[in-house]
Amino acid sequence: MTSSKKSPSSMRWLLERANDKYIQVAKKNNIRSRAWFKIQEIDCKNKLFKLGMNIIDLGSSPGSWSQYALSKVRSTGRIIACDILPMKPIKGVEFIQGDFRNQEIFNQLLQCLKSTQFHLVLSDMAPNITGHASIDIPNAMNLCHLALKISNLTLSKKGVFLVKAFQGKGFNELYQEIKILFSKVKICKPNTSRSRSREIFILATR
Repeated sequence: MTSSKKSPSSMRWLLERANDKYIQVAKKNNIRSRAWFKIQEIDCKNKLFKLGMNIIDLGSSPGSWSQYALSKVRSTGRIIACDILPMKPIKGVEFIQGDFRNQEIFNQLLQCLKSTQFHLVLSDMAPNITGHASIDIPNAMNLCHLALKISNLTLSKKGVFLVKAFQGKGFNELYQEIKILFSKVKICKPNTSRSRSREIFILATR
């Protein structure tokens, strides 16, 4: 017989969710996830959004960053959300589903984007977490480099790139690569990120 007893890590995760004020506020306000509050905090400090912006949201599902972006630019710009996972429709947001690590899918994505000049590329992409840093960190770094590649191919002259990364092996190399490609680069660690999380955001402007 298989035991139904939950592991300590599962119990901790459930307890965190039950006590997480951001999850509770998100539910009350029809916000798709607590990630809304991370982009809101970064935006409040750095003024990311302007009317008329064209925006790419990578790793968009379940859609809270796209929700937030839409609340800022409304119908004056274009928002394209992309994810390997499905995402419930958001009126005013275009959604492309696919695994962009696949070269064929990546090329299809670029084909869809090429007719528009984008002012802001957001990446909240993260791999499926195994709990083993030796696996999770390299997988996360690969996604960061993919997001950087997309930003290089789509961003306007003074475009902005915001990417979620994870502290660990490969982070310094990623940061230095971004510094070469962008004129201004800074690190953001929102208060809304869980204290034990390795996640950190790199904000770069051309």
